[in-house]
Amino acid sequence: MGKTNKATDKQSGMGNQVIKGQNFYHDRKKASYLRLLKSGKPTRDRSGKIVKAADFQSTEAKVGRVEPNRRWFGNTRVIGQKALEEFREKLGSKVNDPYQVLLRQNKLPMSLLTSSNAEGGLINKRSVLAVESFGSTFGPKAQRKRPKLSVEDISELAKDTEEKNSNYEVEKDVNMREQEEKISKEWYLGAGASKRIWNELYKVIDSSDVVVHVLDARDPVGTRCRQVEKYISKEAPHKHLIYVLNKVDLVPTWVTSRWVKHLSKERPTLAFHASINNSFGKGSLIQLLRQFSKLHSDKKQISVGFIGYPNTGKSSIINTLRKKKVCNVAPIPGETKVWQYITLMRRIYLIDCPGVIQSNTSDTDIDIVLRGSVRSNNLESPEDYIPEILSRVRKEYIQRTYNIENWADSTEFLTELAQSTGKLNKGNQPDLHVVSKMVINDWLRGKLPRYVLPPGDQDGPEQQTTISEADLGMMEGINQSLTKIPVMTEYLPIDLKNEKSQKPQEEQEAEQKDSVEFVPESSSTDPEKATEEKPAREVDWDDVFGSVVGEAVNADPEELQNENDAEDSELDSEDIDSDDSDAERDQSSKKRTHRLTTNKLNTTKNFYQLNKVNGKSKSKSKSKASTKLMRLPGSMRSAKTKPKK
Repeated sequence: MGKTNKATDKQSGMGNQVIKGQNFYHDRKKASYLRLLKSGKPTRDRSGKIVKAADFQSTEAKVGRVEPNRRWFGNTRVIGQKALEEFREKLGSKVNDPYQVLLRQNKLPMSLLTSSNAEGGLINKRSVLAVESFGSTFGPKAQRKRPKLSVEDISELAKDTEEKNSNYEVEKDVNMREQEEKISKEWYLGAGASKRIWNELYKVIDSSDVVVHVLDARDPVGTRCRQVEKYISKEAPHKHLIYVLNKVDLVPTWVTSRWVKHLSKERPTLAFHASINNSFGKGSLIQLLRQFSKLHSDKKQISVGFIGYPNTGKSSIINTLRKKKVCNVAPIPGETKVWQYITLMRRIYLIDCPGVIQSNTSDTDIDIVLRGSVRSNNLESPEDYIPEILSRVRKEYIQRTYNIENWADSTEFLTELAQSTGKLNKGNQPDLHVVSKMVINDWLRGKLPRYVLPPGDQDGPEQQTTISEADLGMMEGINQSLTKIPVMTEYLPIDLKNEKSQKPQEEQEAEQKDSVEFVPESSSTDPEKATEEKPAREVDWDDVFGSVVGEAVNADPEELQNENDAEDSELDSEDIDSDDSDAERDQSSKKRTHRLTTNKLNTTKNFYQLNKVNGKSKSKSKSKASTKLMRLPGSMRSAKTKPKK
């Protein structure tokens, strides 16, 4: 018999105590273990027959039979030629539509529908034996280098040759440009085209579900990477690609509307002005990203990658969406070095990408520099690019910017500009190198007004332009009121000749309705019926998100709160509340009241000045006298002592 520790029993107070309802010999753990050992055996009677079967044991088992049906031995799904042809026609009309999204994928033979021009909807796969016979591939007559011909007969070869001759251009011929390529270009002209930056681009494309192509509104075609678009459409057709026209505050509104109309035929296009305090298009872009997050509801979150040319404002757009500085921004290209993840909401992440320049044989050195792809400090001879700037900008804008009336050539223009700005060398010689960099920086940063019209649209502002749903397709979710764009650049009346013509018809009708006077209650018309017949005003997403400063939010805050999804994070709600408060603050600042002057004699007194606390009088006169007494030089008296007479 082992000795029990009585000290522990006394301390715990549980010695020789039996808990009611619990077995004295076995605790709960021991009982469950014994039950586990007995559960594997059936219960038998005296004769050995099983009275109660054990777990997972049964004395009777039903016989399994297969239903005699032909469906078990035939095709599980059959589709006819008519249904296949109808589906092929619908698919051909919707497959290239950027506004159509595949919601549910059906189990259909999609490989039969890849070639719509094939006979019967089937792919005309060329026979392997017709191109490479068995004897020439295997055996003693096998050729190690077999010619792979893309044509079968001479007629196809002649047809292919005619197509190549019709599409031939001397400027794009690589063989004709061999001598030009032998001449070494300057190292700074290859900025943005290095292998490291292209690897960063491919990381962003692979990691993102939605790709946002940022374009410069002053030259969208020049800042468009068609090579990247082809790669996405070929290698990743399931990814969504949209265009964002940034810097719309530097061009007239009618130019922005035409570019939106032109680019919306290919991809969804948004006009955007990046600014933390006074932005445009922020609400529309956030709403579009929310729609994409709902389409990918099976994923926990989606990633949105921003790509484009250098210095187009990719990082500025991300800072605008977050309403604070989360990415480094600079007015020079190449500020973003590596890709960066930023959290916009709980289900939406943003990816910043460094600017990429595609290698195009038709682009000259002047085009590369004037698109903002190269830093002006790296240019060895910036004077060579000034004549092109003077030819692309109106003379009136140059005269207004630099206060120079006339000039014969670019050298004379730079000389006068150097003398007026004080950029001189020894002997009062003009420093043309420094002045040329100043002009190039003014060109890139928007101080010189300029814009490019869409291809095939060279009529100028005289042509009336209106945006309608028929022209833009299904653009219900991203309609924008372009009249609210805060244009910062001052243009001449020639460039703003038909600014009112680009307003949508709905806004013009709304302005006409607002101009009608209000009918008082004393009139014969019923005010309740009038309010019922009056259509509700459509709230713009820019007004909801408060991106346009000075525009009051007319929607009720409860309705806006109900519209927001519960999945959105606190970051988005804080932005909405702060933007609404900014708009209300700007609206209240417009109604200024007279400045209220204060009377210092009739100032109010607090509780401690009028009453005695702890037997002490807190009057102002007594406190002043005591402080004067304390400030006397050499006095060590306290505030309680009274001065002697």
